[in-house]
Amino acid sequence: MENGYDFIIIGGGSAGSVVAARLTEDPNIQVLLLEAGGRDRHPFYHLPAGFAKMTKGIGSWGWHTVPQKHMNDRVFRYTQAKVIGGGSAINAQIYTRGNARDYDEWRQLGCEGWGYDDVLPYYRKAEDNDTYDNRYHGKGGPLGVSKPCAPLPICEAYFEAAAKLGIPKNEDVTGETQDGVAYYQLTQKNARRSSAAMAYLAPNKDRSNLHVRTGANVHRIIVESGKATGVELVDGTRLTASAEVILSSGSIGSPRLLQLSGIGPAAELHDLGIDVVLDRPSVGANLQDHLDLYCICEVSGPHTYDRFAKPHLSVLAGLQYIFTRRGPVSSSLFETGGFWYADPEARSPDLQFHLGLGTGIESGVAAMPDGGVTLNSCYLRPRSRGTVRLRSSDPSDEPLIDPNYLQDPQDREMSIRGLRLTQEILAQEPLKPFIKAERLPGPDIKSDEDYFHFICEHSKTSHHPAGTCRMGIDDQAVVDPRLRFNGIDQLRVVDASIMPNVISSNTNAAAIMIGEKASDMIRQDHGSKT
Repeated sequence: MENGYDFIIIGGGSAGSVVAARLTEDPNIQVLLLEAGGRDRHPFYHLPAGFAKMTKGIGSWGWHTVPQKHMNDRVFRYTQAKVIGGGSAINAQIYTRGNARDYDEWRQLGCEGWGYDDVLPYYRKAEDNDTYDNRYHGKGGPLGVSKPCAPLPICEAYFEAAAKLGIPKNEDVTGETQDGVAYYQLTQKNARRSSAAMAYLAPNKDRSNLHVRTGANVHRIIVESGKATGVELVDGTRLTASAEVILSSGSIGSPRLLQLSGIGPAAELHDLGIDVVLDRPSVGANLQDHLDLYCICEVSGPHTYDRFAKPHLSVLAGLQYIFTRRGPVSSSLFETGGFWYADPEARSPDLQFHLGLGTGIESGVAAMPDGGVTLNSCYLRPRSRGTVRLRSSDPSDEPLIDPNYLQDPQDREMSIRGLRLTQEILAQEPLKPFIKAERLPGPDIKSDEDYFHFICEHSKTSHHPAGTCRMGIDDQAVVDPRLRFNGIDQLRVVDASIMPNVISSNTNAAAIMIGEKASDMIRQDHGSKT
């Protein structure tokens, strides 16, 4: 058994990278960061447009959902990162935070210290924003946050089209108000992806107290006398932590590992032959995710980045990026979007848009042979709740991921409203010079039932899973508001799984904020030791 570490962090993703870097600011603290995936050496991890390769296999475990019983048994590809940096290394780099009301509702649920005014300083602390330095944004932090450097004219036409429907342009949807269409800020620095690993780990790789192991697949957390004392890897190696084990494997990985460790719904674990350490049915429950719907139009000319799919033009795009840091390679391809309302009475925007500057960008999404544009929408506050459970006791088996999409009728209704609104936007006069025709859903989709069947075939995850290790003050909460595990000492969960309710936007920036805030709480809880 290997000793000598104060903290072992399981998962080198968005939150885990932050915690490892922050804790090792104290040279007296020994931190071991374990990442089951590999290093981020491949150039696709660093080029903004590399996102297009990520949902098609690079850097992903290749997992899928169980058949979705409220969507005609559709099975979804469910991309989960398999690389240092986690989701921040393979996502579309969109920097959003949700709505201030999301966090205030967490506080109202009893999670003191998690209101918007409480978390905002941690967002600012993380940022190195290339545009803003004000109440909402900061400069000088580890994480690069930038405006897009390669927008296209069709983006401005999209803003004008939205304005025809009364949707204003918003210069900063992470600022005072979320409402409106916008260029998203991106987790980039100097036209390169700024993943959590690149922002927090790479600059500190020479710290003698920061130990990072990739390809380190954890089988279980070791619990002795009600206390987490270390971990066991799949090869049988045991590693000990004198202060805490910190679980940062994400909303799928964290509940999966807890259950492999005998912590979860006792009856199900017993049936799989796993020794029960703690009966906690709420581990892996409360899964929430945003279901992404899309409208695809064929364009009337070379108005999007689809034209660079041709081999000779892709070479040109690469050269343009090398010499100018501009062009399609510098684009996340989804850097334009915004927030609006499916329900006019909603307390804040309940729809999010992503304008894709091409088609077939993500796995399972149709491509237009002669080029196109994609406008995605997702309903931001789903009522449906799913689960993450084990398929077997074998740690190499993918888990049973059930987002339970559209279980609640309101989710279905609001999702359809969002899809109809994307069609309306793309049909407005300012976009007519760019668009030849709508291809999906197309003119044959008319009734709500038509839309439902279309969604069952043409939709995807927004890659925003949350809530499976829910924070709260009730008996069923998995962690308390300081993210300490309820029922096991010296164990903490730090990632998006702790969200009581998924935030109203992309979740990656929130995971980084959670890592920043947790680092301070860990230091406080351990006094002078950290």
